[in-house]
Amino acid sequence: MTVDLKRVVDERPMAPFQWLAVGICIVLNMIDGFDVLVMAFTASSVSAEWGLNGAQIGLLFSAGLFGMAAGSLFIAPWADRFGRRPLILFCLLLSGVGMLLSALTQTPLQLALMRGLTGLGIGGILASSNVIASEYANKRWRGLAVSLQSTGYALGATLGGLLSVWLLTHFGWRSVFIFGGVVTLAVIPLVLLYLPESLDFLIARRPVNALARINRLAARLGQPALGALPLAMTAPTSGRGRLAQLLSPDSRRTTLLIWLLFFLVMFGFYFVMSWTPKLLVAAGLSAQQGISGGVLLSVGGIFGAALIGAMASRWRLTRVLSLFMLVTAGLLVLFVGSASSVSMALGLGLLIGLFANGCVAGLYALSPIVYDASVRATGVGWGIGIGRIGAILSPTVAGLLLDGGWQPLHLYGVFAVVFVIAAAVLLALRPAAQPQPGTQLSQA
Repeated sequence: MTVDLKRVVDERPMAPFQWLAVGICIVLNMIDGFDVLVMAFTASSVSAEWGLNGAQIGLLFSAGLFGMAAGSLFIAPWADRFGRRPLILFCLLLSGVGMLLSALTQTPLQLALMRGLTGLGIGGILASSNVIASEYANKRWRGLAVSLQSTGYALGATLGGLLSVWLLTHFGWRSVFIFGGVVTLAVIPLVLLYLPESLDFLIARRPVNALARINRLAARLGQPALGALPLAMTAPTSGRGRLAQLLSPDSRRTTLLIWLLFFLVMFGFYFVMSWTPKLLVAAGLSAQQGISGGVLLSVGGIFGAALIGAMASRWRLTRVLSLFMLVTAGLLVLFVGSASSVSMALGLGLLIGLFANGCVAGLYALSPIVYDASVRATGVGWGIGIGRIGAILSPTVAGLLLDGGWQPLHLYGVFAVVFVIAAAVLLALRPAAQPQPGTQLSQA
């Protein structure tokens, strides 16, 4: 009897090793959260030691994001050729070494280059871990699994930020990068021992020993060994062919809409995460209250990613995600008039963090389901890469608006419009991909 392992994964209750795979993906995403904030928390110390001006600090902020964008665009697609697991291992090594070398730098340019190197690794990790979390969850819990994986960003940002403050106080800014590098490299044995290769990849690409590796997965799923490889739904595609397939007549509309969604959501999200502490201070709050507002954004994000995943297990993901986008827009409008009350500003900051992070988590859950397994990592990687371009542009646009005379809190009204546009784009995507509750995340 031939066993359809994909159907087993989709229809059966989640096995412990499947939840373990999702848990490792959460840890991988925590590295991203820590890496994004590590420069924000060390910027003052680095600037004081080297006497940097605003433009040089801005270069250090942007270097990591440029690296992440390049990693998502040009490294992540190799996961569709060599496998998700080998690419994650390579990128962990790349980002870990980049972190450690950052601690040894002696000039701003050297640090910027090492931030770019670290970002390359992080960009490659994100797309592959997101795909594995999606592929190893069953249909009922796939949205929750990918959204939980996205909570790793907020967890890494929150816990890493708190730890960074302690390290800075006791050992200086270089210790923060050393800690990040050691933790990143320490995850490599965890991936080697417990993170399985993607079943979809093994079936689609048929690498060496594919049958033996599939049978090991079958045993962990409690299924009998297969006598032959399952039939592949699509033929393997070359690197250039994978990108061409994303832009083929059948996929072009979906791909362009996914790219636009990532750009808009990341454009709005990184404005909120990057500028809120500073804008709260500019609006009259104390420096400590501004920092508290930034921390609450990350704390809210931990719950927001889990909430959208739980809701997606009951209702159509596209509807839930569009609701989160519109609620985020409404909260940003309310935030414009919140500076008169510290408690209102901080409370709204918590809610904005919840729903804005939920938008990102929902988009991460949506993107893997619209592509075939043979191009899935490429599709997700390019989506995240385009999103990172929005993340890079967002703080700059906000700065230009401030220089143009805009009131600090009025910027939130501008970026509220971005989330409304994203909700409209999502409605345009629905005819191409309409995930249903329960089965909403089973399409490839």
